[in-house]
Amino acid sequence: MRIGIAADHGGFALKEEVAESLRSFGHEVVDFGAHHLDASDDYPDFIIPMALAIAANKVERGIALCGSGVGASIAASKVPGVRAALIHDVFSAHQGVEDDDMNVFCLGGKVIGSALALELIGTFLAAHFTGAPRHQRRLIKVRALEIDKNGS
Repeated sequence: MRIGIAADHGGFALKEEVAESLRSFGHEVVDFGAHHLDASDDYPDFIIPMALAIAANKVERGIALCGSGVGASIAASKVPGVRAALIHDVFSAHQGVEDDDMNVFCLGGKVIGSALALELIGTFLAAHFTGAPRHQRRLIKVRALEIDKNGS
């Protein structure tokens, strides 16, 4: 799978570990930065380009990290076509994909350890959207909000 990954300074160390692990499992990882630790960087500078790549189908799924995961989730969700969520539990890691077609997984590098992060990300990547009619109906309503908001 082609996976985009991005983090600010708060998620930098975990991003590096996750990217290395994903590559070892045969995934193609596209790293949108940060590429070095800089305490003054801003999460939108890395998260938004990754989210735009998701929306343009240049990567299949995305992983966005910051200190808490909250800022990454907020930023990524502003891009039409991106369905990002802050995830710190196994159920939400797969259910978000299965029911809501989540395509960006957000987590906090200062909140969660690497072992759990890797387990959750593995669960996210293994999950598939069910396409059930009720879920498709709900996604149509979400897409309508994006159209109304952006006038397209």
